[in-house]
Amino acid sequence: MTELTPNSSFSLTLRLEIPNRIGMLASVTQAIATTGGNLGQIDLIEQTRAVSIRDLTVDAASTEHAEAIVQAVKVLPDIKLLNVYDRTFNLHRGGKISITSRISLKSVSDLAMAYTPGVGRICTAIAQNPEEVYKLTIKQNTVAIVTDGSAVLGLGNLGPGAALPVMEGKAMLFKEFAGIDAFPICLATQDTDEIVRTVKNIAPVFGGVNLEDIAAPRCFEIEQRLRRELDIPVFHDDQHGTAIVTLAALFNSLKLVHKSIEQIRIVINGAGAAGIAIARLLQKAGADKIWMCDSKGILSTSRTDLTQEKQEFAVKAQGTLAGAMQAADVFIGVSAPGVVTPEMVRSMAKDPIVFAMANPIPEIQPELVSNEVAVMATGRSDYPNQINNVLAFPGVFRGALDCRAETITTSMYLEAAFAIASLVKASDLDKEHIIPSVFDERVATTVAAAVQRAARQDGIARN
Repeated sequence: MTELTPNSSFSLTLRLEIPNRIGMLASVTQAIATTGGNLGQIDLIEQTRAVSIRDLTVDAASTEHAEAIVQAVKVLPDIKLLNVYDRTFNLHRGGKISITSRISLKSVSDLAMAYTPGVGRICTAIAQNPEEVYKLTIKQNTVAIVTDGSAVLGLGNLGPGAALPVMEGKAMLFKEFAGIDAFPICLATQDTDEIVRTVKNIAPVFGGVNLEDIAAPRCFEIEQRLRRELDIPVFHDDQHGTAIVTLAALFNSLKLVHKSIEQIRIVINGAGAAGIAIARLLQKAGADKIWMCDSKGILSTSRTDLTQEKQEFAVKAQGTLAGAMQAADVFIGVSAPGVVTPEMVRSMAKDPIVFAMANPIPEIQPELVSNEVAVMATGRSDYPNQINNVLAFPGVFRGALDCRAETITTSMYLEAAFAIASLVKASDLDKEHIIPSVFDERVATTVAAAVQRAARQDGIARN
């Protein structure tokens, strides 16, 4: 397999004591380059006539690669390795988020209004008119990020504690990209009934619920039940966020190859939460030739091992992923690393579109088929066309909260996808630019506006 590109998720700071002699620093940078590290910033910490102490930032491709870089520097003569800092671990120390007060308390009168006795008047007002909770508390702008830790990223069932760093990160994204206050709720249960009951019990605090990293097929039932039983938006980002951004990327990719969504045949590898949601949204957008595969091959009507969700997409065809990809126009992978070969891509129809979104290692490395595809996208930030849910969920919730939507509908998903795709102008559209950057400040507001319009058209907006 092609070596992964060094990236900041495996970033180190090496603190070195280097003799002040010609060529000493060069020997360090050469050792890093020889082992494939990507050298970043070099900072001078301290200097005497004899030695310099410097911090060197280096990106690696994996934990093993980072260790190889460290060892290559350690063996250099006269170079003393004083310390090694894993920048990603350092960033997470103490957690990534905090709660701060929106108002200051500087006097007795401030305290009397913010807390007792004045707060009692606010409590009474809400008890007399429950709708006032949206005006007088954090509910109007607060989302619960709920997980049971059963499907953390692509790492598996790690449990609630190990899921917390992801949920903290999600809360950061809500705040940074949409100004929404979100809080991690990591539940110490994987029982469907208990999860539903717990979320219902904490719902009075929140204006919306974002379900995250809950394994299929339980995630489908949990979302469906919460939508029925709550009057606030419930959104499973692993399903619908992924589907929205995938559809947006596909809209623009099809413009480049001059094909319509109604005409193409799409192969989706991975029939879990993301794969099923992508297939459902693509159908709503007009796609009617979708072949889904799981680890056993094509979801065929001849199979007797399909879940209810998989049965929705069963086709008469039988066979392997390789067979499914023959003459297909589009491949969408939400599955496992390295399951697609260059030969499988070459067997696709003319101008194939390949979205290899397994993370951190895609179904096929882009370098292996760069000359074989019309469009290539991944879930990684170090390749063009990153299909990243942050393009969707902040704006979806911003729009839903602002119009007090009772729920989130398929129309809102579709409009969100159209909105994201629209931000890439025709003059800018090319094979390496099919979706906007996650740092494009227009994204969240444009998606929010589209979601609000759809909510009003669906008659579910209360503002």
